[in-house]
Amino acid sequence: MLPDRSFFDRLADAARAQTMPLFRTGACVTNKLEGGFDPVTEADQSAEAAIRALIERTFPGHGILGEEYGNVGLDREHVWVIDPIDGTRAFISGLPVWGTLIGLYRNGKAIMGLMDQPFTGERYFADGEKSVYRGPDGEKVLSTRNCGGLSDAVLFTTSPHLYTGELKERFEALQEKVRLFRYGCDCYAFALLAAGHVDLVVECGLKPYDVGGLIPLIEQAGGVITNWQGGSAEMGGEIVAAGSRELHAQALETLNGRRV
Repeated sequence: MLPDRSFFDRLADAARAQTMPLFRTGACVTNKLEGGFDPVTEADQSAEAAIRALIERTFPGHGILGEEYGNVGLDREHVWVIDPIDGTRAFISGLPVWGTLIGLYRNGKAIMGLMDQPFTGERYFADGEKSVYRGPDGEKVLSTRNCGGLSDAVLFTTSPHLYTGELKERFEALQEKVRLFRYGCDCYAFALLAAGHVDLVVECGLKPYDVGGLIPLIEQAGGVITNWQGGSAEMGGEIVAAGSRELHAQALETLNGRRV
């Protein structure tokens, strides 16, 4: 049995109850990375714990892949992929572009997903067939847009400083071809792509939990999301999402050093 929309809502609401009381409050931040900065807050940990508790109680036979509390049953048919706060840096900076990501994989393929932004009241959900938005301006089925080509595309990435060496060169080659590029939206950029507001999102070094809940949103809104080689995005890595198959092909050609 697969979960329905109401169960995903319960998960998002449980996470929201943990994250919102700590947003813009100067919550304590712990650094997980020696020699760098990989922040985690009480909100990250308590939100994931709340999500996991509901899943374990309702779907005890499912596996879970989470950012904060590790993995259980990754060889099972159904595996939940959880990022309680995607964009913790935005969260601790007071920017409302972070989100709670919850995805469901079946035999390694992302089939359902949710991105919830509690502060703005926006919730994006892919039910297995379509992607739906609910927020301040009502509810609607989402559809990506076809901008026609790279020269008319709007591109988002979290930060150009995350790219180094050859990856930096390849990303900059793509960035030079687009009409407009913007930085710093984390998972919110993928939601904007699913909603037809932007055309390309490119990232590097993603973990499965960074993208698992977003893959169905993009695909079920009519877009394409893969790694930079055109393969599966489910395990993360270097990721490119596009509003149309044609634009995605052009982006891959540029990222892989071929003329467009």
